[in-house]
Amino acid sequence: MNESEEKASVLLASGGLDSTVLAYWLRKNGVHFRPVFIDYGQHCAAAELATLKRVLPADISSRIQCINVGDIYAGSSSRMIAEADLWQDHVEADDLYLPYRNLLLLSIGSAYAQAHGYGALYSAFINSNHAKEIDCSAEFFGRLDSLLSEYGSVRVEMPFREYSKSQVARLGIKLGVPIGATYSCQVSSNVPCGVCPNCVDRLDALEELFAVRWDEIQN
Repeated sequence: MNESEEKASVLLASGGLDSTVLAYWLRKNGVHFRPVFIDYGQHCAAAELATLKRVLPADISSRIQCINVGDIYAGSSSRMIAEADLWQDHVEADDLYLPYRNLLLLSIGSAYAQAHGYGALYSAFINSNHAKEIDCSAEFFGRLDSLLSEYGSVRVEMPFREYSKSQVARLGIKLGVPIGATYSCQVSSNVPCGVCPNCVDRLDALEELFAVRWDEIQN
């Protein structure tokens, strides 16, 4: 395998802040990759895909591969599948749980990578204080990486695993990422709800980022 083949990879991409920053980071570091968008029946799939096409550079956007596995969660009461009415419904973090969602995404991404001869799967999972998924721990990801490497040929790479959302946002600004155009609300496909784990992480990160920038201006 030559150097260019070793750098050929798959990126799980959703149009959200983290995976978009990772796409720009990979591009800057000379990693050739194919963005893979997985439609697992999430109510915001169309909005996510449209956002993804908009925020990625044209040369990368043209390589997006869409994979549809929506039947897996068809009929689920999770608010990630059954969209809530922001005016009527009270939604809590537990209402957004989908069983083994992260395992599903990583397994599909790894299977696609191995089937098409890519050497690595990149994922933008971060160290979130608000993530509620049971398959989102450092131990889980470490064991999964070992399993996939042992029984296949795909490395699972998570460069942002120890990053906070504000650190990712800061990196995104340095890389020229249109972070304001990214979208990752788990409750609404039209207007960010502001209270789901994704929105809370995002708002906290931007607030921290702006505070740092204001201090820099003041000093």
